[in-house]
Amino acid sequence: MRFDRAQGCLVSLLDKHAGHDHIARDRFGSLWILELPEQAGGTLSPEHAQQLDYHRDEHDSHQLRLAWSGFGRDTMPDLCVSVDVRFDPAVRASRFSIAVQGLDGVVPLVVRFPRIGPIAPQESEVLAVPNWMGEKTTQARQILSPSPGRAHRREFAYPGILSMQCMAFYRENGPGLYLAADDIEARSKSFAAFGDVQGGVSLEVCHFPGADPAAKTVYEPGYDVLVGLFEGDWITVAQRYRDWALQQPWATESRLKRGRTPDWVTKTGFWVWNRGHSDGVLLPAAAMQDYLGVPVSVFWHWWHGCAYDVNFPEYLPPREGTDAFRLAVRQARQKGLNPIVYMNQRLWGMTAESWDSRQAERYAVKKPDGTIQPEVYNTFTRSPMASMCMGTAFWRDTYAGLSETVYNDLGVSGIYMDQACSSLVCYDTEHGHPPGGGTYWMEGFRALESDIRRRCPGIGLAGEGCGEAWLGHLDLMLSLQVSQERYAAPGLWEPIPFFHAVYHGYVALYGNYASLTRPPYDPLWPKESAPQQPLQLLDEKFRYQFRLEQARSFVWGQQPCLSNFLPEHLVEREADLAYLRRLVQLRQAALPYLLHGTFVRPPRMDIPEMEIDMSRLSIYAGQQGAVQEYRKRVPQYLAGAWRADDGGVAVVLANIADVDHEIRCTLSREEHGLPAQGQIYKRCAGSRKEMGRFENGRATIADTLAPAGAVLYEVVRSME
Repeated sequence: MRFDRAQGCLVSLLDKHAGHDHIARDRFGSLWILELPEQAGGTLSPEHAQQLDYHRDEHDSHQLRLAWSGFGRDTMPDLCVSVDVRFDPAVRASRFSIAVQGLDGVVPLVVRFPRIGPIAPQESEVLAVPNWMGEKTTQARQILSPSPGRAHRREFAYPGILSMQCMAFYRENGPGLYLAADDIEARSKSFAAFGDVQGGVSLEVCHFPGADPAAKTVYEPGYDVLVGLFEGDWITVAQRYRDWALQQPWATESRLKRGRTPDWVTKTGFWVWNRGHSDGVLLPAAAMQDYLGVPVSVFWHWWHGCAYDVNFPEYLPPREGTDAFRLAVRQARQKGLNPIVYMNQRLWGMTAESWDSRQAERYAVKKPDGTIQPEVYNTFTRSPMASMCMGTAFWRDTYAGLSETVYNDLGVSGIYMDQACSSLVCYDTEHGHPPGGGTYWMEGFRALESDIRRRCPGIGLAGEGCGEAWLGHLDLMLSLQVSQERYAAPGLWEPIPFFHAVYHGYVALYGNYASLTRPPYDPLWPKESAPQQPLQLLDEKFRYQFRLEQARSFVWGQQPCLSNFLPEHLVEREADLAYLRRLVQLRQAALPYLLHGTFVRPPRMDIPEMEIDMSRLSIYAGQQGAVQEYRKRVPQYLAGAWRADDGGVAVVLANIADVDHEIRCTLSREEHGLPAQGQIYKRCAGSRKEMGRFENGRATIADTLAPAGAVLYEVVRSME
């Protein structure tokens, strides 16, 4: 790693083993950028400094200090920015830290550091980001620098849509670099990838200081940013990150690992995600439970008295009436069904009567100028909603009080806290937290969760997306990127189980937007926007998309789910439901792997592809009433691999094609942690038989995968 002595730019990041320098040779970017309020002078970078001190430790060649001073400002005349870089062999990466001194009471809006790039181009480039579950793209340069003179930026907030503090840019199975933060306090930050007008791509971490007393003259993030090199792929990075992550408080306090997750959550074999009155939600769930023969839980939207995405949090009373709702829930729970109901954990409708009567605006998240940023989700009413600040006792008390009524009076099993795995930065000086960044959002959520569980013993709590900072607080995390093609622009990003590769077994992951129908429509929305045939069956040509979504859930270790299910689908879509049942019953027999197991790299297999029809649908119905269609090449079968706590390793396969496949793969002690010798078993839904033995820490599986079939191969230690 080399820095120039003029401005301190990173000019070389050389992988000696691969012989590849990750920094483009023709130009270099600023190592840091300091964004100050306009009244304090705006943006500063190294080029504004008149002096750079470059100090290399005489006793440690792996440590360097850079210090910029002499910014020539009337305000903050003693401003100095210092950066320490040291190689840490324990984590096989360099640690970057920054300190901004002489601020004289000015709090930076954001500190961008370190900024790595522009990155030298390679063939087969991949940008992988733990954007909730995780996604990767092979078109980062086209997305971020689409043409000369144009540049775009993708920024991922943490804690929030960035579920873990890392990102990677690499050549597939070749040289790569990654950034990671070792912040155990879950402070406000973001990771970003950005282009430039010359076609380059760079990475950076953005730190958001809070206006606490310690930041009045000096700002330090309080954690290091690691810059590491590797050869491999996103799984390689996940394995490195896991070494650190599983030692951190959120992992050691995981509710699932500590046995605090309600039993019904871990026993759930399937989720029905329906909306509306109880007869359209609970009755289909009961029919599905009879069909599958496993415990079914219910993910319930539109139960509430207000229109969806309009007048939150006026959820009570339920739209079908308190008595009818309570009775339906009691009868469903007597059948073994466990419903969780939707309650957004941060939004308040700005057109709701309670917005004014309860003066909710005072407790909403504020921008630096003191105003609210309205959020509009309802495409029909265009009703604005405001995010409430988790740092305020007012909002936490409001939400916990609603939870108490819904759980203790209405009798549901749990609450889906929509947008829980997200956070915002609030600048309101009257909220009782330092304005700007900091730790108050997660501290507030921790207080909210504790209050809810005190009021509601035994409640199950779910959140949207994935997030390491919430592992100690949530029992379930909704992971919908298995259905990414239904809601995202085709061809740009591909979902990957990045979060699962690190934290599977530390929380129950569930959910799928897979559906056999068009979406429903809330009858409380404007009637003129309603579709003529809500819940109309989709064309059967999208069958393989449905299989793909369910196969991803299966091989990636999630609790399976189906949206908008009706009992008549058991006849009208018999083949699709039969495929689903095979996966569900096999998963339920393999919970030591597919609920509690640790992700391991799937064995190398030559998997053929097929082109299938894909449907892209809005979450809402009524938008021109059209299903957008396109074709996509996908693997004909999917594979995953998991290690149980007892050391057994399982390879799971799900065939989405209507042809069989000859399967051959090898597991090893070095890559998969196999014992020296043992047995190989084949498990299908309802059966388990021995296939043979293995020795010398290597197990080869050779078999035929049936059309639309699912199988689990279990490699276990010899019991002799």
